[in-house]
Amino acid sequence: MIPTASTMHDSGTPAIVSTYNSMLALAGHIPFSIIQLAARVAVAKVFWSSAQSKLASWPVTQQLFAYEYQVPVLPPDVAAVLATATELGGAVLIFLGLFTRLGAVALLGVAAVIQLFVFPGHWGEHLLWASLLLMLLARGAGVVSLDHLALRYFAKAG
Repeated sequence: MIPTASTMHDSGTPAIVSTYNSMLALAGHIPFSIIQLAARVAVAKVFWSSAQSKLASWPVTQQLFAYEYQVPVLPPDVAAVLATATELGGAVLIFLGLFTRLGAVALLGVAAVIQLFVFPGHWGEHLLWASLLLMLLARGAGVVSLDHLALRYFAKAG
């Protein structure tokens, strides 16, 4: 299609390009703290739900770790407790935005173990978790977090 006066803006840019650029500019105004909050809630939900399912039927969880998951080095009962505690603790820390980077490192470890030894075929899902966790590790929890409140409190006190 050859651009005509009705499909061009005054600047000579096609209307669709101008509209697309306007939408990109609008998206650029989304506060990053909202994105960080969404990432925290999403990744916390994944690991909280996983831990809750383990706790809902602990004998089944122990059997899964003993016969299905095959985590190396650790005895299955120890691996089950460590995985559940890390998922619970990490999910709570990340949801609250308290020691977020510590929680992100812990859950990255869980995700790595799951990827390498438990469900290697689910790499796309694990990559999504890791992406959110790496963003939180690199950039922190954002302004809607206990980390931010603590930083402000200690900055005033110091």
